Amino acid sequence: MSHSTHSTSPTPGARAALPSTIVTWSDPQREAAFTAWLHRLSSTHGLVSSSLRPASADASFRRYLRVDVQPGSDVASLIIMDAPPDLENSTPFVHVAGIMDAAGLNAPRVMDWDPVQGFMLLSDMGSQTMMDIIDPHDANANHALYLQALDSLLAWQLASKPGVLPIYDESLLWRELALFPDWYLQRHRGVDLDSKTLATLEDVFSKIVADNLRAPSVYVHCDFMPRNLILPWSGKEGAGLGIVDFQDATYGPITYDIASLMRDAFLSWEEDFVLDITVRYWEKARKAGLPVGEDFGEFYRSVEWMGLQRHLRIAGVFARLTLRDGKPKYLADAPRFIGYIRATAARYRELKPLLKLVDQVEGIQAATGFAFGRV
Repeated sequence: MSHSTHSTSPTPGARAALPSTIVTWSDPQREAAFTAWLHRLSSTHGLVSSSLRPASADASFRRYLRVDVQPGSDVASLIIMDAPPDLENSTPFVHVAGIMDAAGLNAPRVMDWDPVQGFMLLSDMGSQTMMDIIDPHDANANHALYLQALDSLLAWQLASKPGVLPIYDESLLWRELALFPDWYLQRHRGVDLDSKTLATLEDVFSKIVADNLRAPSVYVHCDFMPRNLILPWSGKEGAGLGIVDFQDATYGPITYDIASLMRDAFLSWEEDFVLDITVRYWEKARKAGLPVGEDFGEFYRSVEWMGLQRHLRIAGVFARLTLRDGKPKYLADAPRFIGYIRATAARYRELKPLLKLVDQVEGIQAATGFAFGRV
């Protein structure tokens, strides 16, 4: 979930000698420009143009294609990003890719970019995402995998420098939170945003934003989750998990990426596993000198409040993707976010007005107790 949309990363699929499906174009002029660009690159990079095939779709206006490389090369295939420049700004992607490469992280290398046309040639990260191999029924079976994700996250945060990435500031936090009443409550649920409701939301949102801003700033991926972490190709296991979908990276709360990793958009864990991995992150971060504080309880509270901001935003984004962009599959995961929101709001006295509002909207009967785990 990037700030502008929810994104699904370019998930490399199995290598194939022939295209599995046809690449189609709605704009003949863009198709002609792409064909000319690909022809120019084919000789310099040894591309097999006839092997071109879709690699993945994206919730934004980007899409990813895969193309094979002539035998004898160091790699079997490369990825092409097709991002129309009037709809997608690819400059941040190139900028962040360079930062990650300089930090020694396993991220796509930009091998060629036509900024005028919006075509980009990238290294192919691998054939499986972390999400592909997670066992959703046995949290402990994924322990080692999550520790690998922590290693990548720590390396990213340790590379942090101010003044390099956009600041995740108060105005951005508020703009993101506004998506919840605008798109989820009003347009999706048909809620009348009267003065009382707006006052309740403003009061709660101001508390959330203030808490979020108390966290020290580091580099923030903004969508650090299993779908965007790639297992390296066989033989390159030492490279660490590959990181993709990073174009919306910011400089902001250190709590953000660990919150998004453990409170996933498409996968929920019982709280004992969430706590276990979060404690391990906190211990590793402290040892590495990252500013996570000396009190884990305080840090965990901050992570929960950061996660709450994220989940309110994503509920709004998913409603917008459905209602404005005609992509209803994302809203199917809305109950997961409402569950996350309710669990956190139920735990803290200051957030009870939000819990009451959400319960009214969702038609949930108030209960005396809540389970904070799988939702």
